[in-house]
Amino acid sequence: MGPLAGLTVVEMAGIGPGPFAGMVLADLGADVVRIDRLTPGWGGAPDPAAVRADVVSRGRRSVAVNLKAQEGVELVLDLLAGADALIEGYRPGVMERLGLGPDVCLERNPRLVYGRMTGWGQDGPLADRAGHDINYISLSGALGSVGRAGEPPVPPLNLVGDYGGGGLLLACGMVAALLSVARGGTGQVVDAAMTDGSALLMAQFYGMRAAGLWGGERGTNLLDTGAPFYDVYATADGGHVSVGPIEPAFFAELLDRLGADGADAAGQYDPAAWPALRERLRAAFATRTRDEWEAVFAGSDACVAPVLSMAEAPEHPHNAVRGTFVTRDGVVQPAPAPRFSATPAELRLPPPAVGGHTDEVLTAAGVTPDRLTALRKSGVVG
Repeated sequence: MGPLAGLTVVEMAGIGPGPFAGMVLADLGADVVRIDRLTPGWGGAPDPAAVRADVVSRGRRSVAVNLKAQEGVELVLDLLAGADALIEGYRPGVMERLGLGPDVCLERNPRLVYGRMTGWGQDGPLADRAGHDINYISLSGALGSVGRAGEPPVPPLNLVGDYGGGGLLLACGMVAALLSVARGGTGQVVDAAMTDGSALLMAQFYGMRAAGLWGGERGTNLLDTGAPFYDVYATADGGHVSVGPIEPAFFAELLDRLGADGADAAGQYDPAAWPALRERLRAAFATRTRDEWEAVFAGSDACVAPVLSMAEAPEHPHNAVRGTFVTRDGVVQPAPAPRFSATPAELRLPPPAVGGHTDEVLTAAGVTPDRLTALRKSGVVG
């Protein structure tokens, strides 16, 4: 059932990091109820294939509510009265204008953990401005640190802002606040901002910079492709392998298995030797295919791995044995993580169609059949 079984989370429908946090909490066993906005003229059957492929929406139930109607807002407040947590990812002030701000919700339920996901945060000069992952990680120093020397920064997909520094930290913060409530504390607001979160993910590098171990030019340092023993190399078939033997013993094993003539393990950390070492590694890896190199380094600590595509990753033997990926309704997707020995997380509900659980959720919340019929007729729910 997962370690969060028994907890109820209400999620205001959104995009990006908020839904990712909801997916993580649902994977860990929480009952996540998503509030989808019901707008005038809404209707029509959803595309089943599109619903199945919406992996980040897995694990919840969906209730469609017209939040412009006061009765719709009251329904959400009724659900929050019996919930443990709320996730919302609107711009600052939107929930307050809807009548669902923290003061109102915490008055209704003093034990509620109110999770807020934004890019810039709830305050500050940029708080009310639009933005996306790429903008938020620009201000934290994360984006400016990713890329090769002499080339523009490379956006690391939207993993650092939306998901690592956003959704995962929101989920972590909410679990911490829920633990506080379980220990006798009160409900509270969790203000998660992607700029703050991506800055936190850079903690090691700010520390290395302070110690004089990280230079200001990207692509010249230990972990940003500056060091030739922490980089990606092309293979004979057009594939790539990742190379990362930071420790001297592992680096020596790399050179031994690679047969890199003229390379000296003793000079691993001498930047003056890096250009020549990089050329030797480049030339060596270009002599065999990616799969051949995987076989050469099998069973070694040289820290070499094939760079797989999303099509290939689920089929790799290690991932297959671990069950790192699962297939549901024909959609290959990552399995819940991390692993728990006593309360294993599991893939439960598939992604919901908008409003697919309206009757089920509201009935369980005490809405009578007659009232539910009236709410549907008046366009408050769908």
